[in-house]
Amino acid sequence: MLHVAFFEPRIPGNTGSAIRLAAGTGATLHLVEPLGFDLSEAKLRRAGLDYHDLAHVVVHPSLDDLLALLPGRVFAFTTQATQHHTDVAWADEDVLLFGPEPTGLPDEVLAHPRITGRVRIPMLPGRRSMNLSNAAAVGAYEAWRQLGFVGGV
Repeated sequence: MLHVAFFEPRIPGNTGSAIRLAAGTGATLHLVEPLGFDLSEAKLRRAGLDYHDLAHVVVHPSLDDLLALLPGRVFAFTTQATQHHTDVAWADEDVLLFGPEPTGLPDEVLAHPRITGRVRIPMLPGRRSMNLSNAAAVGAYEAWRQLGFVGGV
């Protein structure tokens, strides 16, 4: 199982879309507090549609609490990386870690000793970043593809 983690997410619609992503791929979605919204917000529920009951979502009080729970490798998605997400040989239990919009992962998170590597999603020059939920989908589906779409149809 893959783990998609949002560090201090702020936009409810992106988290709602990520809930739908988790339901569709079987990944667990981890949210690291503080959250920029209440999990009962209408925008979050609307973006996740009726997938909330089909997704496994875990909220953690801190990054250290999240990382203590998960034994797998942790890859930070950041525009500061040089390695592409497609260059990683993804493995079961890997963690795909994403930062909040619009700032991305802070330096102290990127320097955390549990971070295995930094990866980026290729984009044209001069573009700042992708939408958070879109980036999570691109990363999660590449990892799941490499794992053979286990459990998928």
